[in-house]
Order: sequence, then C-alpha cells, then structure tokens
Amino acid sequence: QVQLVESGGGLVQAGGSLRLSCVASGLNLDYTDIGWFRQAPGSRSREGVSCSSTTDGTTYYLNSVKGRFTISRDNSQNTVYLQMNSLKPEDTAVYYCATGVCLANGLAEILDGDNYWGQGTQVTVSS
Repeated sequence: QVQLVESGGGLVQAGGSLRLSCVASGLNLDYTDIGWFRQAPGSRSREGVSCSSTTDGTTYYLNSVKGRFTISRDNSQNTVYLQMNSLKPEDTAVYYCATGVCLANGLAEILDGDNYWGQGTQVTVSS
C-alpha cells in the first residue's frame, strides 16, 4: 500500500522559512517523479508548485515561487523536501505531495498507472 505523508507545515511570519517533508512508503522514489501542489483558502483547485523527475533531472517551479522554493529528494530515505524561503502571505495554503510525471510545465498524472497524494500540511504565512 502506497502512502505519502507530509509534515513541516505551520504558522510563520512573512519573510520566514519552512521546510516541508513528504515521506513515501510502498514505492521507490528512485523510479518515481514526485512534486508539490497547494490549495489556497477558498480556492476550488490545486496549483502545481514544484516537481522533480527521476528520468531526465527535470525540475519545475511555479513562477511565483522561483528563487524562493527549492525541491530536493533523499531517495535513501524515500523522502522529498520543499524548502520554502522568503515566504509571503499569498503562499498560505494546504500543501500536498503527489506522484506523477514531472514535465517542464508541471507534474502531470500518469495516464496508464496509479497516482498518489498525501493528506496535506497547512502552511500559514502572516503579514
């Protein structure tokens, strides 16, 4: 059974930093593209924030987080991280990790396989 478990969210002042973690079980990150989405309060949809490919080293960042967020992975620990610096109130959201296919324009669903999501972790940035 595949599980993705996020942690590291919390309340931080604008300009602060947080590091989110996503621990994967039941799959091998050596062979898995993985990324982060977020859903802002009142929003009906999730937006892709970042992703990392295992096949060609592709990484993707949402324009509004470029230069502030960094995705990294420790495959030996089956964990992916999202380091978030210079946080802004507009970064407030529930952040989810998910598996898929990391493309130049974001993480896409695997059409002929399974896609997995974590339960999310809340990030709140106060002004």
